[in-house]
Amino acid sequence: MDNIVILTGAGISAESGVPTFRGPDGLWEGHRVEDVATPEAFDRDPVLVQRFYDARRAALATVAPNAAHRALARLDAAWPGDLLIVTQNVDDLHERGGAKRLLHMHGELRRALCTGCGAAPAWDGDLSGDPPCPRCRQPRLRPDIVWFGEMPYHMDAIEAAIAGCDLFVSIGTSGAVYPAANFVRWAEASGAATLELNLEPSAGTPLFDSARHGPASLLVPALVAELLAG
Repeated sequence: MDNIVILTGAGISAESGVPTFRGPDGLWEGHRVEDVATPEAFDRDPVLVQRFYDARRAALATVAPNAAHRALARLDAAWPGDLLIVTQNVDDLHERGGAKRLLHMHGELRRALCTGCGAAPAWDGDLSGDPPCPRCRQPRLRPDIVWFGEMPYHMDAIEAAIAGCDLFVSIGTSGAVYPAANFVRWAEASGAATLELNLEPSAGTPLFDSARHGPASLLVPALVAELLAG
């Protein structure tokens, strides 16, 4: 087994205190998805949307990587073959945990996107108040988040990695958000072994060769130890 692709979702960050998308304390607390996570919402009420993501961005300072993030970073550092971590999460816990071979398919809270010139600068402060873009100096910044109705990032690279992988692992995902929910089917078509790690069975569990259910902070370090032990 040489090449590994790992998909992570909200479940891997939940134990760090990041609210899960569909949980009772979900990411969209107090707001409908249609009001904060679509291009139309931003066009309709940019102040509300900017303030919502400003609060989510500020909240990153209150959370830290957990054992699952750190274990994947150990695997990233030690695995001799190709490895790619694809995350649906917009937090930066994988980076702070030490992962390097990483792609954010749904964007990043700590990055802005200029709707004028297309620049995507790192951004830690607020976007409300219309700060200027560092490149074009125009006040056209929005959160660099892939909203509903927009194309996820890095899809060509993700598809190529899955086509060449020997093992596909899904960690902490609902199995209900596309196109990520199709990744297990792509992996199966490429002949890869498939494994789900999740707190409980997901909508996609029947599609995997095998599944392990429990906290990511326990399951992920155990899997990494197995892989590194050969």
